[in-house]
Amino acid sequence: MSLKSTTTLHNGVKMPMVGLGVYKMENDQEVVDAVKSALDLGYRSIDTAQFYENEEGVGKAIRESGINREDIFVTTKIWNTHQGYDLTLKTFEESLEKLGLDYVDLYLVHWPVPGKYKETWKALEHLYEQKKVRAIGVSNFLIHHLEDLFQDANIKPMVNQVEFHPQLFQKELLDFCHKHDIKLEAWSPIARGTYFDHPVLQELAQKYDKTPAQIILRWDYQHGVITIPKSSNPDRQKQNADIFDFELTDEEMNKINGLNQNKRIGPHPDEFNYGV
Repeated sequence: MSLKSTTTLHNGVKMPMVGLGVYKMENDQEVVDAVKSALDLGYRSIDTAQFYENEEGVGKAIRESGINREDIFVTTKIWNTHQGYDLTLKTFEESLEKLGLDYVDLYLVHWPVPGKYKETWKALEHLYEQKKVRAIGVSNFLIHHLEDLFQDANIKPMVNQVEFHPQLFQKELLDFCHKHDIKLEAWSPIARGTYFDHPVLQELAQKYDKTPAQIILRWDYQHGVITIPKSSNPDRQKQNADIFDFELTDEEMNKINGLNQNKRIGPHPDEFNYGV
C-alpha cells in the first residue's frame, strides 16, 4: 500500500485513494511548485476547481513534471454561477483550455445549486458520453440531493466529495454512498488542524509514532474514503502520504468515530448562500 493505492469507481476507472488538494493556492509559482513537489513524492491525483482560479498553474505543473498525462488523475469542478446545461458545457471547455489538457479524469458539480444541479448533471453525462471526462461526480451533496438526482439521472455519480473528518463523521451519508456504489471523498479531511490536540488523536499519534493528521488520514483510508489533504509544503505533503505502514484496530477506529459532533468548518449544503 502506498500513494499508488487506488479504489475502483463503478465504471471501472481507478482513482488514487490519496491526492493533493489545491484550494486557496495562488495561480502562480505557489501552485506550480506544490503540484510538482507532490508529483515528485509519488502523488498521482490532483484536485482543483474552476472556483480556485488556479487551473492554469495545475496544468503547467503537470506538463513540466515530465510524468505521462495518463498516469495523473486530474479532478476539477464547475462553480455555482456557471451551472445549467449549456453553460456547463461551455465552462468545461474553458477549464480544459486552462488546464491545457485533452480530457479530465473526474468532473464534479461543486455544490447542489437548487433548481440547477439536475440540468448540470445532464451536461456532465453528455461530457462523459463524449469521452471528455473519464468519470463524473458531485460535491457537497447530501442524501436527499442524491435521491433527487437519481430520479432523472441516466448515470449515477461515481464520487461524492464532501466535508468529512472525525468531528463530521457523516456515517449515514457514507453508508448511503457505499450502498449505491458511489465513492465518498473527503475535502478538508484534517479539518485544518482545528482539533489535533484531542486526547484520542494525541494518544494514537504517540502509540504509532505518527502525527494527529496521519492518524485522521489513516482513519479515512480504513473507512474507504478518498482524501485530498492540501499542503504546499513538501515536508507536509510527505507526512500526509506516510499513512500506509500502520493499521488502526477496530476499537481505535470506533474511538475516532466517537469524536463526531456534526461540526462543520465549511457551510452546510442546505444553508449555503447560493446567490444564483
